[in-house]
Amino acid sequence: MQGELTASVAPARANKLLGLELLRFLTAYAILVFHYRQFAFVGDREVGLLQDHLPLYWLLAPFYGSGPYAVRMFWCISGFIFFWKYRDAIADRVLDGWKFFVLRFSRLYPLHLATLLLVALLQPLYVGVHGSSFVYQNNDLTHFVLQLLMAGTATSQDALSFNGPIWSVSVEVLVYFVFFVLLLATRSWWLNVALIAISLTIPGEVADCFTYFYVGGLAAMARQSLQSSPAHALAAEGTAWLAVVSAVCGYWLMGGQLRSIGLLLLLICTPLLLYSLSRDIVLPVRLQRIVEAAGNVTYSSYLLHFPIQLAMVLGFSLVQAPIPLYDDAFFAMFIGITLLASHFTYRYFEEPAQRLIRAALLPVRGEAVRRPAMA
Repeated sequence: MQGELTASVAPARANKLLGLELLRFLTAYAILVFHYRQFAFVGDREVGLLQDHLPLYWLLAPFYGSGPYAVRMFWCISGFIFFWKYRDAIADRVLDGWKFFVLRFSRLYPLHLATLLLVALLQPLYVGVHGSSFVYQNNDLTHFVLQLLMAGTATSQDALSFNGPIWSVSVEVLVYFVFFVLLLATRSWWLNVALIAISLTIPGEVADCFTYFYVGGLAAMARQSLQSSPAHALAAEGTAWLAVVSAVCGYWLMGGQLRSIGLLLLLICTPLLLYSLSRDIVLPVRLQRIVEAAGNVTYSSYLLHFPIQLAMVLGFSLVQAPIPLYDDAFFAMFIGITLLASHFTYRYFEEPAQRLIRAALLPVRGEAVRRPAMA
């Protein structure tokens, strides 16, 4: 869910969506905490995990169970950002299909390829020690080729392979294609409503992605439509906050027992939260840079955390030492290493790769190689 628009394409307003940057980071952090349990895996099985003994469980319990929710929030955030930045540009034919493809490809593919190759190199070492792959088992040539095409897990989580978390991005790539094509026909919000209604009747991750992506798009359209009326925008924002807080508090007071409505509440609350957080937030320059840097590491942390886990588990296996799964310091080390590696990866690999690809594939008009922004 990463991307950018050039100066000639982006909306005139200067809103940098700092609230969404922070929410993206918190969602990515939730994924790291949720997948921390994979340190309890031997091969493809979780062995002897005591969940309530996990580090800081008293504080992070919601994060330890947040995986299915965090991924859908990512999809919703992506929908908001794409409609915010790309909707009018595509509908007005300012952004053509080739440029849209290059922007998406240059943002997503370099790190995907690098982490795919890294996992492909590390898994055989793990197999040599344990006899099976770590967590994700479908690491054959067929799945490798599918992963090269970012299509390895676009229809089901049952066949996760290599760097497993890429599955949600594979699903989203399909949505990007439909998003672009349909905007060439209409930018009406009724299209979003129709797609959401249809997707809600279809089971599976692909339909879920369409649902959350397009409901996020509705939130972006609502925010843009009220830009010229600050009083109405403020009233809508207050109402949205009240609805979100009421729903979350009500769910919490019920002890989260009605798990069947958890995703429904998420579908209702997330776009309201995105609408509220998308207000123009003014921060001191240094603090703004910190928030932007936090948002920038979301994609890299999402793709790096499994290779880092695999390398750490392999290291403990080779020295025949137990993994200190329940140790707070080990937890902090894993999170810290992942975030630090993500920062340097974004700065010294992802950004340079984007510039090189765009310089090679896009017409030179100055904007093609600008520093990327969030999307």
